[in-house]
Amino acid sequence: MKDIFITPFVDMFAAPDFLLQVLWEGLVSGILYALIALGFVLIFRSSRIFNFAQGIMVVFAALTLVGFHAMGVPAWTSVALTLGVMLALAVSIERVVLRPLVGQPDIILFMATIGITLFLIGFGEIIFGGENKVMITEELGIPTDSWVLEPWGGLLILEQKDVTAVIAAAMLVVGLLAFLNYTRMGRAIRALGDDSQAALSVGISLQTIWVLVWFIAGIIALVTGIAWGARAGVSFALEVIAYKALPVLMLGGLESITGAIIGGLMIGMLEKLFEIYWGQPLLGGNTETWFAFMLALVVLLFRPQGLFGEKIIERV
Repeated sequence: MKDIFITPFVDMFAAPDFLLQVLWEGLVSGILYALIALGFVLIFRSSRIFNFAQGIMVVFAALTLVGFHAMGVPAWTSVALTLGVMLALAVSIERVVLRPLVGQPDIILFMATIGITLFLIGFGEIIFGGENKVMITEELGIPTDSWVLEPWGGLLILEQKDVTAVIAAAMLVVGLLAFLNYTRMGRAIRALGDDSQAALSVGISLQTIWVLVWFIAGIIALVTGIAWGARAGVSFALEVIAYKALPVLMLGGLESITGAIIGGLMIGMLEKLFEIYWGQPLLGGNTETWFAFMLALVVLLFRPQGLFGEKIIERV
């Protein structure tokens, strides 16, 4: 039994080039998980709403982009129009769904986001159909070739579209952090999350902030949809991948942007390592479907607020 667990460790370092390949694949997946989790965190921090619809927003944004381009609209114009659609969606959600529910219990707002999810699935299938579509990777100028490196005399293959996704995700995160820390609206979002009553008392508009954070979540959804769509095509099955953001949130904490980033990277790389070195030889594979949730469960047993969440102390 001891050899069963030790042998994979030996195999990992016996072929360091293959280990790097596995870590790279996990890193790319982890960054995309982190992006989806960022959408959840941003909305929860500012409104205390757990946005169950973030996953379908990724699919809807990607399908809208592909749909505009299929109508003959140039690629980057399609991106601009898709951002306009996500803004219209944010305004509609705030006015039609959230504004009438101000002051309602959190569970009511959560159920409302489930309703948004079901609506977007039905509406999207009517407009775009249910078949898988090809992301307009080349039209957006995203390279599809690969770089072949030779570390330690082995081979390391880096797909350029994955490198582009990593760079774009890093720029998006840096831009988001700069916006939250150095702009007036960004500070208003943080203030609303820290103390909503105090923020409202100094004139911060709840409705404006809600529209803004849902629109930013839409931008994140579009970037994520392009990256995932370039790897696996665009269809409503892509929504399942978005559920991987849930263990990321459990691991990193619901309110922590840093936790979403680090949690996504940890889950992406650890699930890939476990699948290759333990899952396939010992469990027959397919461990990536449940490993992240088991890892998050173990963390919650010892730290219920997540690794980077704030510990809540209630005095009675």
